[in-house]
Amino acid sequence: MPNIHKVLYVSHAAEDESSGLLQAFAIARNNHAEIKVLLVCPAVPAGFEDFSSFCVKAMLERVNEGIAAARERMKLSKEQVNIEIESDCGPRPAERVIRRVLSEGYDLVIKNVEGLSQLKGFKAIDMELLRKCPCPVWLCRPIERAHTEIRVAVAIDPECDEGSTYDLAIRLLRWARVLADSCNGILHVVSCWDYDVDEFLRRHFPISASEEELDQATEAARAQHRSKLDVLIRAAGIGGDIQVHHVIAHPDSYIPLLIDEEGLDLLIMGTVGRAGIPGFIMGNTAENILQKVSCSLLALKPSDFVSPIKI
Repeated sequence: MPNIHKVLYVSHAAEDESSGLLQAFAIARNNHAEIKVLLVCPAVPAGFEDFSSFCVKAMLERVNEGIAAARERMKLSKEQVNIEIESDCGPRPAERVIRRVLSEGYDLVIKNVEGLSQLKGFKAIDMELLRKCPCPVWLCRPIERAHTEIRVAVAIDPECDEGSTYDLAIRLLRWARVLADSCNGILHVVSCWDYDVDEFLRRHFPISASEEELDQATEAARAQHRSKLDVLIRAAGIGGDIQVHHVIAHPDSYIPLLIDEEGLDLLIMGTVGRAGIPGFIMGNTAENILQKVSCSLLALKPSDFVSPIKI
């Protein structure tokens, strides 16, 4: 993973955080990165101020226990992964995390999915980070497989004519290749193309074109889309074992289905930005995919993304 030097792991100390800590420590170890564990907790209600320090102390103890268990499981010494622990209590937790990223220069935010019992999709804090955090966000679900068996997929849209979206596609492929190489070595590249014109013409209008002509037009569109995908993969300079899933389908339906069918553990995808509109990063397709995803997620933003949150 390129240029990962500082990792921020966000903890709520409310649920079993072993999955998130294990994934965070693996990233920090593999990239020789320093890692801060930030306990984000709500503000103490009025009238309970005397209990504030007691509650924070108890939560920090739980975080430390989780860190110690993760270290033991991975057989990591303190020298192998440098960890700093800090607490930050107050309202609007996602905004506080993002301000940390902006002020302290983190390259990656990692946290457990909010509400681990939720099998698909992401809840409020996670969605706010996905929409507004300027650096990549890794949201962890439990992974039962051994590290060398973890299955990695990346979603790519080759229709990326603008500079920032082209750059994002290249970054996605390179990050995904590095992660796949550190796991089972197979990279699943997913790219859907939706030829609405073909479906529209076939179903709604009596036209003179034959089925054969429509089939030829559909095949030409498919071949053009696949060619653009192949060009992107070559431009990214990645090799290794690549399995391409290139299909006519709506991505917000196909990608979650593929994750379940293939048993994929990590999906890497981009959130599409619109230049000049801070915080405007996701359209309906990306939002729909996110609400159906059942695996861990790594989301990258375009390089020209500007967070609406200010320090």
